[in-house]
Amino acid sequence: MRSTPLIYLLLSVSLLGLFLLDLSGGTIWLNPVSIFGEEGKIIAGEDACAPGLTRQILLNLRLPKALTALLAGIGLSVSGLLMQTLFRNPLAGPYTLGVSSGASLGVALLTMCGFSLTALHAAFSTFTAAILGAALVLLLVMAVSHKVRSNVSLLIVGMMFGSIAGALVNLIQNFANPDSLKLFIVWTLGSLTNVGWQQLPLLAAVVLAGMLICLFLMKPLNGMALGEEYARGLGIRVERVRLWIVIATGLLAGGITAYCGPIAFIGVAVPHIARGIFRSSNHRLTLPATALIGANILLLCDFVCSIFTYPLPISTVSALFGAPIIIYIILKMKG
Repeated sequence: MRSTPLIYLLLSVSLLGLFLLDLSGGTIWLNPVSIFGEEGKIIAGEDACAPGLTRQILLNLRLPKALTALLAGIGLSVSGLLMQTLFRNPLAGPYTLGVSSGASLGVALLTMCGFSLTALHAAFSTFTAAILGAALVLLLVMAVSHKVRSNVSLLIVGMMFGSIAGALVNLIQNFANPDSLKLFIVWTLGSLTNVGWQQLPLLAAVVLAGMLICLFLMKPLNGMALGEEYARGLGIRVERVRLWIVIATGLLAGGITAYCGPIAFIGVAVPHIARGIFRSSNHRLTLPATALIGANILLLCDFVCSIFTYPLPISTVSALFGAPIIIYIILKMKG
């Protein structure tokens, strides 16, 4: 497509603009020029007009939050694209294989069990509990992937693992005290503010590792999109590719969920936007576009969350964005 470079350019420019907007917006508005421009330079600490508190808000709260939104938008969107390609299901998403349910189970055990507020909390953080829960479900799915040949069977098994984890979470909630239950519910609403400068390098490393796997999978993904039998006819080792897709999805969705909690609809809706823009299912086009669009949208959602006096949960805004797209997809399929 002749317009492909222009589309990528527009997406990149909008990404920079939304990143700056996310840094500027909030209960305290910061002039974009004063952040990076020659007149202010808050980041460099050379703005005499900016209070020290303003600089601390920018560097220690908004900048890591914006970087987290960028990484989470990329990771969730690309993992959703992987799942939709693997299962050839337009409504598949990053949490299809039960990664989110596993992470929720880990956090539920940490926050709502009777011994959680003493010894367990001293040894584990919410991130550790979430990543262990997500890893457990992921390892089970990976073990099953060696035993089944059909992607549909793998999809069903992954959903069943997720249902079991969800049932255990509901059971724990039933016996939890109100204070610990509130902590868990707040986590399930999703938040980008839990990631600071200490956690950001690990989150970036996890997302980078998942994206590197995706880059090596681009050609096999195009074959998988046409069906298992067609892919095998092209010489693609379907079982091995499927395993690497599961690993990449686990890294991207599991790592992001552990730090940020479940974030709704981004992974399901964004791949459809990318395919609609390029009118193509070629992953050499749609995979980088999905990453850019996902980062754009989550930065926009984060900005919307932050402009209210009491910031909204990120999943609330992403659901309001993504749900109409899902409804449109279902209506289009019916038609």
